[in-house]
Amino acid sequence: MSKIKYYIASFRLRTLPLSLSGIFLGTLLAASEGYFNWAPFLLAVVTTLCLQILSNLANELGDLQKGTDNEERLGPIRSIQSGALSLKEFKRTILLFVLLSVLSGTALVSTAFESLLSTDGLIMLMLGAASIVAAIKYTVGKNAYGYHGLGDVFVFLFFGLLSVCGAYFLMTHRLSISIFLPATAVGLLSTGVLNLNNMRDIENDRLCGKRTLPVILGISKAKVYHFCLIIGAFVAMSSYMGLCGFRPFHFIFWFTLPLFLIHLKKVVQAEGRGLDPQLKVLSLSTLLFTLLAGWGAFHF
Repeated sequence: MSKIKYYIASFRLRTLPLSLSGIFLGTLLAASEGYFNWAPFLLAVVTTLCLQILSNLANELGDLQKGTDNEERLGPIRSIQSGALSLKEFKRTILLFVLLSVLSGTALVSTAFESLLSTDGLIMLMLGAASIVAAIKYTVGKNAYGYHGLGDVFVFLFFGLLSVCGAYFLMTHRLSISIFLPATAVGLLSTGVLNLNNMRDIENDRLCGKRTLPVILGISKAKVYHFCLIIGAFVAMSSYMGLCGFRPFHFIFWFTLPLFLIHLKKVVQAEGRGLDPQLKVLSLSTLLFTLLAGWGAFHF
């Protein structure tokens, strides 16, 4: 029981609201068109949380194995690094969340579609399997994509496109081209959270050979890139709402703009450890952005 707090610390609870943003938005957009089912929605939430925790655990393991988790790292001290949890205990927890992800994902697909072996069911199962692999391979293994500047691409794909479009598809059993615009918005904001994390750890990552985009671009260009991600999200979501009509309520998500402007001001001023508080700010701002956008969709 004394180790529970260390397991919870490794789950990195502050990342969970961000992981749910895409699920909430995709579901709200489907519900605005008259498609909603509680069972797939709840299972999608559970599956997403399991995948996010799995990703966080695998990230901690991979960084430890590669020496990136050390005294110079500016993020929170992690459970294996501090010796609070053994490597064996940690690997067992990772396997547990792989199993939970498989079970909840299978239940989700089974509930949302007529059969697991239907075309739609098989496609969603394959995407679920890809999500598990992506969660683990971010930092684990010789060819971990997070160490080669590809983390942003995978976050955009899985937190944005797959999360929003997948949730929408689970409800409606169809996709439209326009749905990729709100998915892009969530993907860009989610990528912004990763970029912020990587800007915080840029010096240690450079020394350890972890070639994140901030390491490749340099801190100044990484901050410009960060601005582009935030601006791009507002452009993408506004474009989607514009396609659906120009009623004022469609753009209620713009009420979050002051939060993002304050965030960007802090990003300009801060470096290193000073960027860490902005991770929570951007995650919660993204969640509010998606909830308001989804709410506005009901007024089409």
